[in-house]
Parts: sequence; structure tokens; C-alpha cells
Amino acid sequence: MKTATVYTETVVHAAPEQFVADAPYQLAILVGDDGSRATVRIAGERVAIGDRVEFAEERNGIPFYRKA
Repeated sequence: MKTATVYTETVVHAAPEQFVADAPYQLAILVGDDGSRATVRIAGERVAIGDRVEFAEERNGIPFYRKA
């Protein structure tokens, strides 16, 4: 999914061991234009429920999106 809308979001402060260096970071559940859903990381500016986002990149199998 290239573009989507933020369904819900949270900021992770107590990260799993492999992501401790990234904390705090934002996770979001997105709803794609086709109705699909995905849990992703947010890159850059923080997003809020209802914001439009676009695919930015994939790192180690993790999709990153940014505010559109």
C-alpha cells in the first residue's frame, strides 16, 4: 500500500532489545485505500489519527511511512 490513513497510533518508550536504540518511536495501524490494514513504523514528523501517510522505505522487513 503506497498511501493510507492513520487508524490509530502510539509511541513506544520501552522497546524490545533489538529496537532500544530507536526508542522512543511511533507505531501506527494504517487503513489502506483498498481497506487493508497494516502495522508500521512512522518516519519523521509524528502523525495523528486521520492523517494521510505515504510509504517511505522498508528497513529489515519493517515498513516505514511518513506524513503525506
